Amino acid sequence: MNPSRRTIVNAALFSTALALPDRDNIVGRMESVRTGSASRFGSAEVDMVIAMTERLSELDDQFGGRHARPMAAAFLVNTVAPYLRADAPEEVRKSMMSAAAFHCYLTGWMAVDEGLHGLAQRYYVKGLELAGASADRMTYCHILRGMSGQAVDLGHGVPATRLANAAAAVSPSAEPRMKAFMAGQQAHSFAMAGERANALRSLQEAEKAISKAESQAGTFGGYSPATLAYHDAQVRYGLGDVPGSVASLKLHFRLRDSTDSQVSALRFGSMLAERQLEMGHLEAACKTWDHVLDQYPSMNSDRVDRHVRSIAPLLHPYRANATAQETWERARQAA
Repeated sequence: MNPSRRTIVNAALFSTALALPDRDNIVGRMESVRTGSASRFGSAEVDMVIAMTERLSELDDQFGGRHARPMAAAFLVNTVAPYLRADAPEEVRKSMMSAAAFHCYLTGWMAVDEGLHGLAQRYYVKGLELAGASADRMTYCHILRGMSGQAVDLGHGVPATRLANAAAAVSPSAEPRMKAFMAGQQAHSFAMAGERANALRSLQEAEKAISKAESQAGTFGGYSPATLAYHDAQVRYGLGDVPGSVASLKLHFRLRDSTDSQVSALRFGSMLAERQLEMGHLEAACKTWDHVLDQYPSMNSDRVDRHVRSIAPLLHPYRANATAQETWERARQAA
């Protein structure tokens, strides 16, 4: 990273820290590490890393990986890595490794959203190393599931299935939402791999688990009925049921709430429009795409970019239709 770019990223990172509760204390701890004046750390520093990771995750959800990943990477290099080399009681050190592992996972997830898949793999592998060293099975299986999601995005069904199964196998809890979180990814992966029976079985497991989870407090990984509806849509589409997939994506949007990612809203909205067009519902597809294009200017995501770039080619054969012509022109300008 060139010096001017590093200065910009660090300024943005400290601006992010200012948005957190107890901001003066957090900024002070970050600065002491950056300048090399901190040789020991305690639980307060672990809490600071967790808080910053959560804030960076919110920025990623709102604006995309290209916006947030450079800040997450800078925080990892300038703050988290020095803590891993400093002195601390053993239990505190393990907690810091666990926090660092999850930060590596999040940074890898952002790199996927940038389209930097090799970089994402390196973050994921480092996260697995840290989670293993800290005996944090929850983060370990979370990262494996993320790697499965990356493989699905790239169209690699067999590796996605292997990774999803590995995540489920090392899952440390039988808590219903955790089971749904794992089974939903297995279902999507099986459908991508063409394993119909296994996909439907895993989807049914996810449905049973989420129905139990909704009657209990707590969440895991943000998995909700809206996420389940998305996985149902992906399974249906993978198995050739385009109308069923469209219906499930519409259900997903009815079930979303304010905590859901804006990146996923634009990605899944684009998928819905593409599948509506595949069914021959031209004006419905244009309406859905128009909504995506309304929100697109604030987004900085390669995955969303690729969807938006596909709109004009998909609509080109239908330009005689006035609605399609208007959306086609908007898409060309946006892309």
